[in-house]
Amino acid sequence: MVTLDKIALVTLTIKPAFLEKLPVGLRLIHKMSEETLAGVPSVHISPEGIFKYILINVTDGGDASKAVVRGFADCEWHADIFDREEKVFKKLGLRAECPGGGRIEHNPDKKYLKVYGYSQGFGKADHAQSKRILATKYPDYTIEISDDGY
Repeated sequence: MVTLDKIALVTLTIKPAFLEKLPVGLRLIHKMSEETLAGVPSVHISPEGIFKYILINVTDGGDASKAVVRGFADCEWHADIFDREEKVFKKLGLRAECPGGGRIEHNPDKKYLKVYGYSQGFGKADHAQSKRILATKYPDYTIEISDDGY
């Protein structure tokens, strides 16, 4: 528990087994949290070029979570991507964690994505997982992964 100016803030983790026993108001808050998480886009990347990307695990503070891919050509560092996106998630009441990153080559004319490399700060993302997530937004693309390159 943290106290700020005589106001106590408490973080609760609600397990699904106990959810049905909760008063209606608390169940509604939990449902809204899950709906907020479900509304987070799985993929948000630059429309073309070669750029850094990160894999982010987003949670509602409870048991619900979602892995998303973010990559932007205007971000010099992987941490810049995380900082930008973490602000968005915090405004929604969600938490973010970055298990790794790499680079994406995006060629929309050829309908081609290549996921490769690593982040010096966060380590290498699970490129196979990133590929699966990217395929949800780009089902008609050829998506390659490689552990080579930086």
